[in-house]
Amino acid sequence: MRILVVEDERTLAGFIAQSLEAEGHSVTVVHDGERAELEAISTDYGLVLLDVMLPGKNGLDVLDAVRAQKPGLPVIVLTARGATEQKVDGLDRGANDYVTKPFSLEELLARVRSQLRGPAQAQGAALQAGDIRLDLRTRRVEHAGRDVQLTAREFELLAYLARHPDQVLSREQILNAVWGYDFDPGTKVLEVYIGYLRRKLGEDGGADPIETVRNVGYRLRAPDG
Repeated sequence: MRILVVEDERTLAGFIAQSLEAEGHSVTVVHDGERAELEAISTDYGLVLLDVMLPGKNGLDVLDAVRAQKPGLPVIVLTARGATEQKVDGLDRGANDYVTKPFSLEELLARVRSQLRGPAQAQGAALQAGDIRLDLRTRRVEHAGRDVQLTAREFELLAYLARHPDQVLSREQILNAVWGYDFDPGTKVLEVYIGYLRRKLGEDGGADPIETVRNVGYRLRAPDG
């Protein structure tokens, strides 16, 4: 899917683009409102991620122009924390959804998937990694046929690992995706939550599916069958 990312914070825009490209999307990034309006209207995109505070032209004014030309194009608005009026105004002016900064990239990707998902997919959207199954709609988790109760953050962490089965993911990748692009890289929160997942997934006495790769990060082992 072709996605337009409109974000004037270049570091954040880069993180978003990399994450979307890792999921197989083709991404165009622009940093100002006037270019965003031209791109969104003149090019065939499947979705637009639109920051509100932009140089040149306000994001909500860009949204008005897009809605006038392409009423069916999904638009997710990015707003600042506490900017309730921006959220309400954006939804009133035709935004499909909004995400509040700072956000985890995993949350943003989930919102993107929700907008791009067809009705048939929405009924059975699930991840399968070995004997771990996650229902993305109900947020139910099964391990070897046993229900596992996870908190929201634990679910996001496991979902991110499950989207990259048998792939070594660095601490920085995981922190950016699950906790947010501006999260302190020196924190031990990832190790704490890996421990939570290991305990909950290991309650049935099975092998620990999460492998620590020394000095790099973690890998979710997902053997066939």
